[in-house]
Amino acid sequence: MKNKYRILKIAITVIILGFLLSFSLKKFSGQKITDNKISVKMNEKTPVYFIDEKDIREIVKKENPSGKVGDLNIPALEQKINALPAIDSANVYLNLNGKLNLDIKQRVPVFRLNNNGKDFYVDEKGVEFPISKTYSHPCMLVTGNVKKDEYQKLAELVEKIDKDDFSKKYFIGISKDNDDYNLLTSEGNYKVEIGDLDNIDFKVKGFKTFVEKFLVYQDPQKYNMVSVKYQNQIVTTLNPYFKENDSILKAGNKELAKIPTPTTTKKTDNKAKPKTEETKKTSLVSSKPKENTKPKTITKPKETKKPEKKPTVTKPETKAKVKIE
Repeated sequence: MKNKYRILKIAITVIILGFLLSFSLKKFSGQKITDNKISVKMNEKTPVYFIDEKDIREIVKKENPSGKVGDLNIPALEQKINALPAIDSANVYLNLNGKLNLDIKQRVPVFRLNNNGKDFYVDEKGVEFPISKTYSHPCMLVTGNVKKDEYQKLAELVEKIDKDDFSKKYFIGISKDNDDYNLLTSEGNYKVEIGDLDNIDFKVKGFKTFVEKFLVYQDPQKYNMVSVKYQNQIVTTLNPYFKENDSILKAGNKELAKIPTPTTTKKTDNKAKPKTEETKKTSLVSSKPKENTKPKTITKPKETKKPEKKPTVTKPETKAKVKIE
């Protein structure tokens, strides 16, 4: 008999608990999810506003038009939010008091890529997502034909630039020409050629030393390119349109400008000089024999003294003396 009473008591308690549980579940499922019972948390470290709290609440209302807890499909709602391109992850759950919690993590763009006329963002994981019409996130602009397998390395480069005060001050963009990457600078019109995306720390340090030891004392407008893609050397290209360029470029331009003129003048001088020398020589040659043959007849006023002495003293006397002996 005692065992029967025990079994009966257990059965009655189970029935009562089941009734209470079903009643509480009906009451719980009948509750309405008001705006006060919806909690939306954005968990990203960097604040982004591609999707705000208002957008999430509208999605919840569309997925649950009745607003009752029993009609809410939590897995479907979570899948709907995760399908948004700007959402990295979403976690949806209900409390016992009927409060709906949504933990949202948005994608934080590392750089904005312009590839063949198409603009889109790329996050730190190398995932593409479209640009928003209502919000523009400040980030590095990258142009050129960048491949998808290069997204992650390029994102690491941009993060290193953002963390370094020197690099963040100088570099404002990245471009890809053929297979070489170039860093666009804020000062001057020159770009820094880094080549591939390997050994980025070493290349940035090389440019930093070039700036601190040399470029500080120069006008940045004079350079067209500073290349650090080669090992242990920096190659600079001068800007030909810069008026006040360095002395090497000026000297080179002056020498190039002078090269055609001396060649023409030298040729004319060389041609003219031999003619004058030949005429002088011919005149001298023609005059000397005349003086030797006829010294008395060809006498100039300057040479009158010398020929007067010669006929009177030397020539007739010597000849005469020889004949007498």
